[in-house]
Amino acid sequence: MTTGTGIGASIKRREDFRFLKGLGRYTDDMTMPNMTYCVFVRSPVAHAKLGKIDLTAASKSPGVVAIFTATDLEAVGGVPCGWLVTDRHNKPMIEPKHPILAAGKVRHVGDPACAVIAETYAQARDAAEKVSIDYQELAAVVDMKKAMLGGAAVHDEAPNNLCFDWELGDKAAADAAFAKAAHICKIDLINNRLVPNAMEPRAAIGAYDLATEEHTLVTTSQNPHVIRLLMGAFVLGIPEHKLRVLSPDVGGGFGSKIFHYAEEALVTWGAKKIGRPIKWVAERSESFLSDAHGRDHVTHAEMAFDKDGMALGLKVDTLANLGAYLSTFAPSVPTWLHGTLMAGQYMTPAIHVNVKAMFTNTVPVDAYRGAGRPEATYVLERLMSKAAAEMGMDQAELRRRNFIRKFPYQTPVAVVYDTGDYDAHLDKALALADYKGFEARRAAAKARGKLRGIGVSAYIEACGIAPSSLVGALGARAGLYEAATVRVNPTGSVAVMTGSHSHGQGHDTTFAQVVADKLGIGIEMVDIVHGDTAKVPFGMGTYGSRSLAVGGTAIVEALNKVIDKGRRIAAHLLEASEADIVFENGAYQVKGTDRKKTFGEIALTAYVPHKYPIDKIEPGLEETAFYDPKNFTFPSGTYICEIEIDPATGETQIIKFTAADDFGNIVNPMIVEGQVHGGLAQGIGQALLENAVYDDNGQLKSGSYMDYCMPRADDLPSFDITTTNTPCTHNPLGVKGCGEAGAIGSPPAVINAICDALRDYGVMHMDMPATPEKIWRALQVAMPKAAE
Repeated sequence: MTTGTGIGASIKRREDFRFLKGLGRYTDDMTMPNMTYCVFVRSPVAHAKLGKIDLTAASKSPGVVAIFTATDLEAVGGVPCGWLVTDRHNKPMIEPKHPILAAGKVRHVGDPACAVIAETYAQARDAAEKVSIDYQELAAVVDMKKAMLGGAAVHDEAPNNLCFDWELGDKAAADAAFAKAAHICKIDLINNRLVPNAMEPRAAIGAYDLATEEHTLVTTSQNPHVIRLLMGAFVLGIPEHKLRVLSPDVGGGFGSKIFHYAEEALVTWGAKKIGRPIKWVAERSESFLSDAHGRDHVTHAEMAFDKDGMALGLKVDTLANLGAYLSTFAPSVPTWLHGTLMAGQYMTPAIHVNVKAMFTNTVPVDAYRGAGRPEATYVLERLMSKAAAEMGMDQAELRRRNFIRKFPYQTPVAVVYDTGDYDAHLDKALALADYKGFEARRAAAKARGKLRGIGVSAYIEACGIAPSSLVGALGARAGLYEAATVRVNPTGSVAVMTGSHSHGQGHDTTFAQVVADKLGIGIEMVDIVHGDTAKVPFGMGTYGSRSLAVGGTAIVEALNKVIDKGRRIAAHLLEASEADIVFENGAYQVKGTDRKKTFGEIALTAYVPHKYPIDKIEPGLEETAFYDPKNFTFPSGTYICEIEIDPATGETQIIKFTAADDFGNIVNPMIVEGQVHGGLAQGIGQALLENAVYDDNGQLKSGSYMDYCMPRADDLPSFDITTTNTPCTHNPLGVKGCGEAGAIGSPPAVINAICDALRDYGVMHMDMPATPEKIWRALQVAMPKAAE
């Protein structure tokens, strides 16, 4: 049943009222009786042996309750990695220990060396400043090429700082394709390192109940059950039934709050040690040094074409920065989430990808909005536009000529696309962007002394990582299913307990729309519960644009069980066979008659079983389902960016940005549009503004908003957004995923537009971020040469 609040309705987010009124409940809003406060003493140097840690002065500081160092945690496990990559020589990756507090050495600026617990935050901070640590500084390695060629060893067990040397595809087939090519396009590019910068910094509260021997962790996490599993089983050795993890309202994550962090383990362990709750909340500058960063690839890529512009082969060689330690899912990002997307939307028959993952003395790198998919898309889409320019072809036409049109399609890089229509969103984007009229606009801009360019990007994304059996074979150390419990109350209201976690996606609204639509009830009758391992079934959380495709399908499967049980009850009440009972518009009805019972009547009967045989149907109306997808979902789209450059300053202005996406069926178009807007802002930020920069000594030079440039409203245009629809073939909702698309497709669209604007000056590539200074300097070199 489709109602005014059901599937397809653009209703306002139900959760926004409390957020806009300041009624959200975040980790830092929570207090516990007798709570203490934690401040971490973090390394000011990138690489050093730890000498004496003198706690004398700090211990005497007012309010100090305890100070912990690595010596206190010798019996505690290190932070685990959740993905094992096997390299091209069939050897497992190098997996150094990641201690909760630095032991023996510090390996990046921000590496925690000790934790100070005090009665107040101010007292903890004052005491932390009195901790004296003898840092015996060592040479640091930041540059990946230097790291590989004999730079300082981050870990003794990783020769040449190499974690793994991985490959995917057929090298011999790619070499053969290149041998017969009419044109080979080559490119060297950098996918710049980013700092996630969620609105809410990370925070954690640990507590211990001596009477029940139960631990509680309140944390800013995207997946509380995964944190309970990793921290309980592999770090602290706490039985899961004795560890509760709560993730209340979370102010954004973008991937950086997926992972298990040392701070969570420390406050949980420490709370039992001191017999009091411990709270830690990161300062913004601390977040720059402790939250997992994103991207940071250096890539050489080549693409071979025949004389008609048909792609024959692709070769990609990448150095991927892992930072100083392996974060939870870090090994999967430059490998299985990256290499498998190198086919893009194109019928390239031969592809080979090689990735060397490196340790450096920098903050660990892990998934950040898109996680591997933006990096792959950037490589491929820059190659397509550069190749089009070199061959004198239109960039949109070259893409169209190579589109996949027959589905399902087995790519040369492992994955199978189930469905898609790439021509449809290309056509929509070209029309909405007035692509045909661009040259007239370029000429008008030139008359005003400006350089105008247009860039196309055709992305594809793999969402809802699955199935568990496949990803397990690829190295995942956890299942990637999702779970849901649907509890129908006697009066017909519904509580849905989901393993997915909402931190800005709008689950309270979209999940409720699915339930209301399926049961034919008002959305106000539906409550969505998440973020508490004591209340919700074991689930894998929210990341990878999986919530609706995986978590939503688990809800649908549980609803189907509820409906089926209701049908059995209705059959008894209506004295008909189950086969003759249909459920439509919120009622069970005997086919071909007007005899029916509403869903509410059936719900009440389920709990007051006077009229059906309880020996055949047990009382109650509550069902649980686990859903493990058969395949990824594959959203796709075409983005077109039109920019104007002032050659006197190098400043780039985005004049128009068009996004045409295929997300399959859409539950709430307004929420989807908001997700795309956010992704576009982050992708444009990467393309033009954001960059985490380290000096040769491993100091983060862009460690605050004074030096790390975030996009603001006046950096962005009003986006033109539209959608097409080829429903996913293997989930009942036909949905694909939309949360990361904007961040995936936009960076190459922006850079392609800049390169198009600079084409007459022979500038064929511009690394991100394309700052005004970088563009101005390129023009100072290129313009005199072009005038010769």
